[in-house]
Amino acid sequence: MKLVIQRVTSAQVNVDNETVGSISQGLCVFVGIKEGDSLMTVKKMAKKVAKLRIFSDTEGKMNLSVNDVDGEILSVSQFTLYGATKKGNRPSFIEAAAPEVANDLYEAFNSQLRSEGLTVATGKFQTDMKVSIENDGPVTIVMEMTE
Repeated sequence: MKLVIQRVTSAQVNVDNETVGSISQGLCVFVGIKEGDSLMTVKKMAKKVAKLRIFSDTEGKMNLSVNDVDGEILSVSQFTLYGATKKGNRPSFIEAAAPEVANDLYEAFNSQLRSEGLTVATGKFQTDMKVSIENDGPVTIVMEMTE
């Protein structure tokens, strides 16, 4: 499982010119599910995101989590995080999980974030999405966990 996490002042995702998810301050999390990922992996990663201290405290140090700042999560499924470009110029996505498996694990990831006390908005799985982000910092973290 691979996540690209961006600290944002706002973010939204549109499908067919309609906003399907939006947040104010918080994290925009792009979620890639790899073949072989499990429910245990998803739960561990969600807990790590919930506790990730990348918001500034009163001294300007990254010491607060998204929960600490009453932030929200915009979770966007993105199989292209597993685009391999080692050979040729066109990415291969063979490492990405099949859509049925990926969707189940993506939904489990979002459920786990909610169980951590977070408000979670989402994109729409397996659609062409337009994501608007106002990156704060900018702060971008890449997290990956393999089985």
